[in-house]
Order: sequence, then structure tokens, then C-alpha cells
Amino acid sequence: MSATRPAVLVRLASLALVGLASFASAQTPVGKLVAEVVPQNYRYQTPERILSQVQTRSGRPFSPITAQEDVQRLLATKWFRDVRVETQPADNDTVRVLFVVEEYPNVVREILYRGADHISPTELDTTTGLRRGTPLSPTANQSAAAAILRKYQEDGRVFADVKLVEGGKLGDSRIVFDIIEGPVVKVGGVYFAGNEFAGSDRLRTQLATSRAFLGRIGGTFNPATIDGDISKVTEYYRTLGFHTVRVSRELKYSEDYRNVYITYHLDEGPRYTVKRLQIEGNRTFDEGKLLSLTETKSGEYYDRTVVQADINRIRDFYGFRGQQVAINERVYLDEKTPGEVLVHYEIAEREPARVGRVEIRGNTVTRDNVIRRLVGLYPGQVLTYPDIAVAEANLNRVGIFAGPQEGSEGPKVTVLENDGSSPFNDILVEVGEKPTGSFQLGVGVNSNAGLSGSIVLNERNFDLFRVPTSFEDILAGRAFRGAGQEFRIEAVPGTQFQRYTATFREPSLFDSPYSLTISPYYYNRGFVEYTETRLGSRFSVGRQLTNWWSANVTSRVEQVEVGSLNLYTPESIAEDAGQDFLVGTRVGVTRDTRDSFLRPTTGSSFEAGYEQVVGDHSYGMLTSEFTKFWTTTQREDRSGKHVLSFRSQLSVAGDDTPVYDRFYAGGFRSIRGFEFRGVGPFENGYNTGGTFSFLNSIEYQIPILANDSFYFVSFLDSGTVAQNVSVKDYRVSAGVGIRLSIPALGPAPLALDFGFPIVKGQGDREQLVAFWLGFFN
Repeated sequence: MSATRPAVLVRLASLALVGLASFASAQTPVGKLVAEVVPQNYRYQTPERILSQVQTRSGRPFSPITAQEDVQRLLATKWFRDVRVETQPADNDTVRVLFVVEEYPNVVREILYRGADHISPTELDTTTGLRRGTPLSPTANQSAAAAILRKYQEDGRVFADVKLVEGGKLGDSRIVFDIIEGPVVKVGGVYFAGNEFAGSDRLRTQLATSRAFLGRIGGTFNPATIDGDISKVTEYYRTLGFHTVRVSRELKYSEDYRNVYITYHLDEGPRYTVKRLQIEGNRTFDEGKLLSLTETKSGEYYDRTVVQADINRIRDFYGFRGQQVAINERVYLDEKTPGEVLVHYEIAEREPARVGRVEIRGNTVTRDNVIRRLVGLYPGQVLTYPDIAVAEANLNRVGIFAGPQEGSEGPKVTVLENDGSSPFNDILVEVGEKPTGSFQLGVGVNSNAGLSGSIVLNERNFDLFRVPTSFEDILAGRAFRGAGQEFRIEAVPGTQFQRYTATFREPSLFDSPYSLTISPYYYNRGFVEYTETRLGSRFSVGRQLTNWWSANVTSRVEQVEVGSLNLYTPESIAEDAGQDFLVGTRVGVTRDTRDSFLRPTTGSSFEAGYEQVVGDHSYGMLTSEFTKFWTTTQREDRSGKHVLSFRSQLSVAGDDTPVYDRFYAGGFRSIRGFEFRGVGPFENGYNTGGTFSFLNSIEYQIPILANDSFYFVSFLDSGTVAQNVSVKDYRVSAGVGIRLSIPALGPAPLALDFGFPIVKGQGDREQLVAFWLGFFN
């Protein structure tokens, strides 16, 4: 009996523990469905407003973690002093969730900004987020005072002072700030000391801080930008091998404290050279093979731009075989040989993979299929990792997406890591929508066409079939948007010509690699010899063949009228007077390897096409153009590139080509030193145009300013226009000019050239100055 008593006690204890566990399990709300969520103890806030902040929902399993996150969100609103969660059993083994809140005792009855003369109360309310009638929170009011101070400092009032005199205690009912604004401080000058490698003008291009123009325009001083400027200058030097560079600042104020003079003191230190490049972690390829892909060499200066290019080439080399690698650069200062660094590329190889699911996030307007065809990655295909960079480049190229978060550079395509047991990797595509519509009013002037105005309505993410179903669609910007199409209406009235066009472009017709462009137009221009009017439309189907090559077929249907002739007009022009109906079909190819469309420094472009025209006239036109760019020299930081360019145009047309489709030369982007259409076959002083044109130009650009926005150019233009295929009366001109890029006017708005004819033809009309100026507001 006594021997079995301990066993019985143990048995009873076990049963008790099991019962307690069962009872606890029955009482815990974790995992049970939520029957309802009920806010309690509120006075000023509404239940709907409180519930809008929580993720705990009826019909979902109860999660203590989610509930605590809800508490933190409610506290972050600064509506409540305290929030706690309680649960109660409900019917059918469900649970009621109570959010018991404790509000601040008083509400805000008045907000005063005493001493604020240069910022309106409405703007300050926006800055602080404070509102009358809301619960008074001393913590929120202290944060509001700090926000007001930041606002004044951002506006250049660096000596501003903000004090919270009421609203810092729970018993207060008013919020009162005493503000001393102080003067606006302008940057009177930015200087550098100790810099030998880079000139001060070049270093200023790295700064966000700039000097005020004429002492008052722009150049508002913001102390918060100084630390960022120091980081940018430091990074500039380290990128070029100055690994021990040190940068500090010195501020000097004028006597009235309205101007500040900033001096950045630099200790550049030595510029390090590469002692040895080493690759580690590689298993698939030997080090010698991978080193052959690099341009970082022993004995040369360290250059992070070259290092990054090495890493990209190695990553692509693996990636083209479907293998993913992570490559990190490590730089070690060599203690034995000062001035040298050891550069290591650390490679982490992974097994080849295939594309799994492609998930798209952030597109609130643009259709998924538009993004998928730009990304070009589909489930099941071999995941070649250079395609990730291509996908991001494609998303950036169309210009309709922002980054997924504010401040991010652009759309992001990420390979999501799997657990290692599957060869499939999901792809995450993150985009942000950005404004794609614009309405522009502008004016331009150039030596070829005189003064003109411009009215442009453009939408770069158009959707022809997304008709608004409600007024909300229009307000939200969803109407006629989201298919990646482009729609543009342009009206250009002018003193010498006018043009009115509407263009619709579908970049991927039926989600295929083909594009479609339709453009009706009206054009009117007065020349010395006659007045030309065109009314018609163009239809173009294009196909991107490779990254460089593309092809297109274009048809035009138009009515052309030639008028305003006089008694002395030669027969070769007069015979084309009146109206003609034409249909033309052109087949063309393009190859483009330029590094930039705005200011190419390397690469080339080639375009050739043949058009056959039928109707009231029947003739063919063969045109081609080739342009090549070379960088001859540059600064050590790869800016300040001197660029040599060569352009050649060859055009041949049939004998029956009417005067309005013949070739002419002279003027900007042709043979400078001659008037627009001032070169060509002449009869009685009238330019009759030619059926053969051969134009060539050599130009050399030299940057003048450190920010590469102002260039000096010299050029040699030459060519001929003839009535048959023959190179005779070959004209030559030479000259100089400037190119000025002003951000407010666009990337390349101003060109001014002075051309001097060296070899002229009979009847040619000379012009010393050729210029082009255009801007939009």
C-alpha cells in the first residue's frame, strides 16, 4: 500500500497539471476569432477614427503582437496619454477586443504664433500638425516648437528662436509660441583651402550649398546642408583614391549677420595607388579568368568608378550563365608601403536559378502588363542576373515611374532569396507612380524659323480605353492613364511658320515588341521662294531588334499646297504650285550606341531609310545619317570631357521630286555661315532645291565651366546640294560658338554659332550668326 502511494500522488499531480493546461488553453484568446473590436473611454475622438489606426479586425484570429502594434500606432497619433488592450469571451468561442484609451484632459482652444511675421499661421499649422479642437498634448507641442525652428532654419533664418510658453502642461487650453525670426542669412561666398588635386570651381559642383546671386537671389543658408556637403566632398576624394582625406568647415558672418562665408578646409592626404588586386571566394572560375575582366591594375591610382565597373563585369560574367553572385569590395591600407592599398573582391557564389513568381508592388495607376513587358522576366525562364539591371533600366527609361519610397532613385527589381531547397527565385518589382502629364506654355527663337510660341499638352502614361466611370477617377488621376501609351497635342504659332500636331504612340502593340505611332498634323511656313502648307497624318510601326538596332515602317498621307508665287518664280518651282495629294511609305533602320541623348561623349548613331511616294507625284527618297563621338581628354575625375564629333548626311531623291520635298542646306545643324536654305541650286536668285545632298560636319567641344554646363565649340562644316548625283560646288565654312545649359530653360536650350564661309557657290546667301533658343514654363 505504501509502495503505490507515491505513484498515485504523481498520477494525481499529472492529471492536475493537464487540467490546468486545458483550462488555460480554454481561457487564452490567442488564435480565437475576433467577434468585434470596441474602443472605450473616449470623449473627443470618434470610434471610426480610432479603429482606422488598428489592424485587429473582426473575423481574424486574435494576435497579441498585432494588438500591441495597434497600441503603439494609437499612441503615435498623440491623441491619448495611455492605451491598453483587454479581451472578453464572446459567443461561439470568439473574443471581444477592447481598446481602452485615456485621452488628454483638455482640448486645444487657441493656437498663437507670436512674432511670426514672415510665415503665415496657416503654413505654421501645416508645419506643426496642430489643430484647434484636438486633445492637448504637451509632448506634441514641444515637437511642434522644434518643427517651427527647423522650418525657419530651412528658410535661412539660422538665428531664429522658438519657445513654447503655453501648452507644455496638461492643464493648458492654449498653445502659444514666442518666435524670434531673426534675419535671413545668405551665403556670401564658398571657399576651399588646402585643395591641390581638384580646383575650387570643380569642388563647388559637389555642394548643395551655393552662393547668392548678386547677394540676394538664391543662396539661402541652411546649416543642415553643411554636413551633407562635407560628406559629398569627402566621398568625391575617396572615390579617386584619397582614402585618408579630411574635410572640416569654418563659418564667418558679416557684421549684420545677414551673410555667411563658408570655408571648407581640406587635408587631402596622399592619393593611393593599387598595390595588388585579389579575388576571393570564387569556385566556378579561377582567379586568372576573373582578373582578365578587370581594369583595376597594380601601380595605377585607385578609382572607385573603375572598381564598380569591374564588379559589374564579374557579376554579369556569372549572371550570363544563370548564376547569382554577391561581390563586396574591401580596401586595405598597406602598412608596409605607405600610399598603396590592397583591393579585394570578395565573391559569394550561389547555384543557378530560375524565375519564380514575379510580384509587382506600388502601381496604383499603371497596369501590371505594362510593367511586366518592361521587366521582361517570366516564371520558369533561366534567371540571368544582368537581366535584373536591364529590367530596372527599362523601367527608368520610360520615365513614368518613381522609386518605391520617397527619396529613392528609381524603380527597384529585387531577387527574393529562397530557402535553398528550390531552384526558383521570386522577383519583386517595386515602383512608385509619378506625375506623367504636363501642360507647357513657351516661346522660342532661332535663326532658321524666327519667333514662335508653344502650347503643349502631353501625357506619357496614357490609356486610350480607360474612360472615367466617376468624377473620383478624374480627381484621382486614373482617367485615361495607366497603359504606358503617349498622347501629345502641340500648337506652335509663329512669325515665319506654324505647326499643329496630335500624336498617339503605343510602345507595345497588343503586348508585342512592335510599336505604333499615329500623328495627324497641319503645317504652314513661308519661305523666300513660296509658301508651303501641309495637312496630313503619319502612321509608323516600329520594332526594337536588339539593344542597339531598331527598324520601322512609316506611311504618310498628306495634301501639300504651294502658293504665294510671283512672276519671276522659275519654272522648276512654279510647276509644283497648287495642291498635291501624296502617299509615302518609308522603311528605316536605326543603330544607336550613344552614351547620352543630351550630350553624347562616346558612341555613334546611324539611321538610314528609303521612302517611296505615290499620288500626284511619284518619286523615291533615300536618306542616311551617321554621327560618331570621341572623348579626347577629360579631368581626372572623369568630368570636363573634350568631345570630337563627326556627322555625315547623304540624301538622294528621284527626278520627279517636287520642290517641297527636295533637299536644301544652310543654317543651324547644316552648313553654318549660310542662311537657312541659303545653299542649293539657284535660278534667278531663287533656291530650287536639289535631289542630291551630301553634308559633313566636324565639331570639337571644350567645357569652360566646372559644372560642364557651358561649352566652347569650333566647327568645320562642308557639303553640297545638287540637281543630280555629283559632288560639285562643294561649300566649306568654319566657325566657333557656345553651348549653354541653364536648368530653368532645359538641358540644352541655347546654341550660338559664328560661321564664316570659306568656299561659296553662286547665289549662296551668307549669314554670320546662327542661334537656337527655346524654353518652357
